[in-house]
Amino acid sequence: MIGALRTMIWRDVRQSYASGGTWLPVIFYLSAATLFPFAVGPDRDLLLQTGGGILWIAALLATLLPLDRLVQPDLDNGFHDQLLVRGITDEFIAFARLISHWLAFGPPLLFAALLASGLMGLEGPPLITLLASLAIATPALAGLAVMIAALTAGLKGAGALGGLLLVPLAIPLLIFGAGSLADQSGSALLFLSAVSLLLVAITPFAAGAALKAMRE
Repeated sequence: MIGALRTMIWRDVRQSYASGGTWLPVIFYLSAATLFPFAVGPDRDLLLQTGGGILWIAALLATLLPLDRLVQPDLDNGFHDQLLVRGITDEFIAFARLISHWLAFGPPLLFAALLASGLMGLEGPPLITLLASLAIATPALAGLAVMIAALTAGLKGAGALGGLLLVPLAIPLLIFGAGSLADQSGSALLFLSAVSLLLVAITPFAAGAALKAMRE
């Protein structure tokens, strides 16, 4: 099973980088960070107060972009059925997809956040907190993307429906993630870690159940 997991992860990551699925969220993220200072003006204090929250919202919205590429293509080309025939469960497939999507989505987004923080004037402890909160939350964002992609697979207007599902589910991440920038005690990061761990833990089972229900 370890060999199958490694193969599936490597295949998905390679396809994501080759097809542009990795770079589209990064470009969107940097574009949002670039436009925001033009919208609010060059007030450094205002950018410092609001920049971290804007970068968090941009990260949440960037999660929406690859939803239609996570599950549906493998269902359409029969690759998912081939894995099932080989005895690999839906939950295991969803777990592999979670890891591969995070590898293709998380590190590039963190690098983009590092670049975007310069446009907001974030540096020192606020920058470290922002990167730490995003590093904690990106596995959960990847998990939510996989879960929602499985729930909406095969439905008309899956992209729009996925957006409607993702935003409310990601609100706890946004609250604790953006709130950690103003929290001196570090409790917001602890709550963010707990929420992120919970979402990562339930993703394989929820996505697997959705894929099974779709076949029935």
